[in-house]
Amino acid sequence: MKNMSSAPPKTVHRSSVPLTPSVKLKYVKLGYHYLATNSVYLLLIPLIAVTLTNLPSIPSLLEICNQNPTLILAVASISLSLILAVHVARSRRSVYLLDFACYKPSPAHFCSRELFMEVSSAPGEFTEDSLDFQRRIMEKSGYGQMTYAPTGLLTKSPPDQSIAAAREETEAAIFGAIDNLLEKVGVEVREIGVLVVNSSMFNPTPSLSAAIVNRYKMRGNVLSYNLGGMGCSAGLISVDLAKDLLQVHPHTYALVVSTENITRNWYFGNHRPMLLTNCLFRIGAAAILLTNRPSDRRRSKYQLRHTVRTHRGASDKSYRCVFQQEDDRNIIGISLSKELMAIAGEALKTNITTLGPLVLPVAEQALFLATLVAKKLLRWKVKAYVPDFKLAFEHFCIHAGGRGVLDEMEKSLELTDRHMEPSRMTLYRFGNTSSSSVWYELAYIEAKGRVRKRDRVWQIGFGSGFKCNSVVWRALRNVDPNCEREKKNPWRDEIDGFPVHVPKVAPILS
Repeated sequence: MKNMSSAPPKTVHRSSVPLTPSVKLKYVKLGYHYLATNSVYLLLIPLIAVTLTNLPSIPSLLEICNQNPTLILAVASISLSLILAVHVARSRRSVYLLDFACYKPSPAHFCSRELFMEVSSAPGEFTEDSLDFQRRIMEKSGYGQMTYAPTGLLTKSPPDQSIAAAREETEAAIFGAIDNLLEKVGVEVREIGVLVVNSSMFNPTPSLSAAIVNRYKMRGNVLSYNLGGMGCSAGLISVDLAKDLLQVHPHTYALVVSTENITRNWYFGNHRPMLLTNCLFRIGAAAILLTNRPSDRRRSKYQLRHTVRTHRGASDKSYRCVFQQEDDRNIIGISLSKELMAIAGEALKTNITTLGPLVLPVAEQALFLATLVAKKLLRWKVKAYVPDFKLAFEHFCIHAGGRGVLDEMEKSLELTDRHMEPSRMTLYRFGNTSSSSVWYELAYIEAKGRVRKRDRVWQIGFGSGFKCNSVVWRALRNVDPNCEREKKNPWRDEIDGFPVHVPKVAPILS
């Protein structure tokens, strides 16, 4: 312990400390951002001054109108156009996120890295090379010892991959998330007019959306949609679809449910690109309740600000980089291309090019445009300017697809450890839960008590096709992690133990 009785440090006057170049640059950037952001107002000041100075010499409005009858028609037309434009802009219904909930399986589903290797070895389907490959992937995965997997794969030999087992896994996840959500919000099921469910790899008949309608006895005219085959970014696509439906169906609620199924998609072959999915995916589900009711604004957590969807499927490489197919033994699996990271990077660039003008300060947009013109039009050899998205968002929820994905995003967007913490801790604690991962990340931020009123949240999802999708939220209030309503947060009982150090390589004990 430091000696608290030591002499106090000498007082250093601010004026006596010389500014370092980095500090000077900081103030230059602050000044630049201030001028760029407030340029419109600064330009109006001299205009107003000139107008006031010459006011006595300006003829009366009535005299001008008498001399120029067409002026009345022009002014009226312009005014009417402005009124209509404002009316159309304001006529779009605001969409609010009332609340959300994530499924937390029981400890019986714990899948430590050692147990994962035991399960992989038991059936005798994998060669020694394949087992060694999976071991090395798991040691570098960034996963902890408490991710979740289906009991049919963990405890049964041979593993149970039946439709019944798959239904049991998925229904436990989605019903668990929905039960938690309904308990939090206190909304009657019959008030829900829109239902959107996404699960890429498990789409039984009747659909999962029909299973939810049956379980909760939803009303007969509910608008239900079941999205399949759209990958890990489908959760954000579901939010976008629900948003569009809420624009045309007033005074209603939309329930969005995101999940994935492991039971039916565990791969028992030896083709390496297909073995990766075994190592990465874990059980998870999230249920989100959206509303367009103005009266719900006061009790909602967030307001939906923007949704931006990017689809690179026109490119053959992008289309095939995450691909379900048979291997040479006709065993079905999902193959992940070596080019996946590069393809994801290109999709991200396209997405943020659209998102940037919607969220970035004017200063950042000007810098980005200037370097783009210099590079593309003037052919100057300048490095493309990466906008500082930390000026646009307080919180980042990046799909926890894997350690490599998060490392690349941190580097590309120049984010800090604190910005990446929700994604890395979600990967460590829950693994890759596919489309629901961004909701476990937002739950982490809330459990830490970091969400304050007017904070902006950026959710980013990547998925097969190849797609990159963004959803932007603004917090409508502080989120108190200790209130009664937050007891269903999946992090609540263990949040004090996070963040944890995640080593680059964590050896698996034999």
